[in-house]
Amino acid sequence: MPWGLHTKDTPGMGRILVVDDEVSVRKVVRLTLMKAGYDVIDADDGSTGISMIGSDDNPLMLDVIVCDIRMPKINGLEAITFFRQQYSSVPIIVLTGYPDASMAADLLNKGVYDYLVKPVDKDKLLASVSGAMERRMALTDDH
Repeated sequence: MPWGLHTKDTPGMGRILVVDDEVSVRKVVRLTLMKAGYDVIDADDGSTGISMIGSDDNPLMLDVIVCDIRMPKINGLEAITFFRQQYSSVPIIVLTGYPDASMAADLLNKGVYDYLVKPVDKDKLLASVSGAMERRMALTDDH
């Protein structure tokens, strides 16, 4: 099945947006998730990620967002705030190279699904995305 052509009849594993300004991180995360069967799109900063989702009358359907914190233009905290307000049912996983325990606690209290530290272990990333997907399915099944 070609990537990016998922419909309700051919959902695949799900679609994930990866937002990170580091090309090498985006590449590793994208390849890891694609090998696991996910449809992955990526953005190099929060501004690009936001514009990709709402670029036309047909907002991009997403199942999970993986987002860095420290990025140029719109940083991860601003992007996460936007995603939580506009797409509250889409779980967000923070992926950061600068762990901060109080920030992690604050983000998790505000509804972020998980907080991962770079370089992220492949199995930990896949487990987190899988858990986030299960939460998304549980939320959408309730409606």
